Amino acid sequence: MLDRLLAHPLTRGLDLDDPRTTAARRRIVREKPFLRAIYDDWYARLLRALPPAPGRVLELGAGGGFLDEKLPEAIRSEVFLVPGVDAVLDALALPVASGALRAIVMTNVLHHLPSASTFLAEAARCVRSGGVVGMIEPWNTPWSRLVYRRFHHEPFAPEATSWEAAGRGPLSRANGALPWILFARDRAALEREHPEWSVARVAPFMPFRYLVSGGVSRRSLMPAMATPLWRALERALDPLRDRLALFAEIVLERR
Repeated sequence: MLDRLLAHPLTRGLDLDDPRTTAARRRIVREKPFLRAIYDDWYARLLRALPPAPGRVLELGAGGGFLDEKLPEAIRSEVFLVPGVDAVLDALALPVASGALRAIVMTNVLHHLPSASTFLAEAARCVRSGGVVGMIEPWNTPWSRLVYRRFHHEPFAPEATSWEAAGRGPLSRANGALPWILFARDRAALEREHPEWSVARVAPFMPFRYLVSGGVSRRSLMPAMATPLWRALERALDPLRDRLALFAEIVLERR
C-alpha cells in the first residue's frame, strides 16, 4: 500500500524495459529539484574525472539524465530510441574507432550490462591511453544491502559468482552489487583479466539523499531547500562511508 502511494504517477504501471519509462524518468529528474541536485553532484564528480586533453566523450545510458547540459560535446547514447539521445548502441559492441574516445561516462549503467568483462574489453579498445571510464554506481555496504533489498526494484546480490547481470531486459536485467563485486571483492581478478585498466578511484558516498529523494520511481520526500542540510549531514558521516554509502564513484584509467 505504501509503495503504491509513493509511486510517481508518471511511471506507475510502466514496464522498466519500455522506452516510455526512460522518457518519463528524463522528465522526472528535471522536475524534482531535490533529485536534480543529486544528479548535479554526480555529474560534477564525472566531469572532474575527465582528462584535460580534448577529445570525444561518450555517455552510456543518457536517456534519463541531463549531462549534455554540463558537457554539450558529449555523445548521448542509449540502448533504445528515446528523445534527447544522439545514438542507439550496444555497450558491448561500440560503433567507435579504436582509440577515438578520451572518456566513457555513465550513471547507473554498469550493473545492467549482460557482461561487464566484455564491456571493459570493448571500452579499452575505444578509449585512448590516458583516457578514463567514469561511473556512478550502486555500492555494497551494510546499509545499502538493507535499502536495495527492501526498497528497490532491482536485484542486489553481492554473493553472485558471475560478472553478468541476471535477466533479459535492458533495464530489468541487473545486479546492483555488480560494481562492488568487480572493484572490491574481485578486484585482484579484474586487474589480472583487464590489465589495460588501472583502477584510479573507488569512492563510496551518498548514504541518504537518493533514498529520501524518491529517485526516479517514487515521489520526493524532500523539498529542494533541504539539499544543503542533507549535503552537510552526508559530509559529516563520510568517515562511515564503508558502512553507509549507497553509491560509489568509480574511475578507471586506460594505461
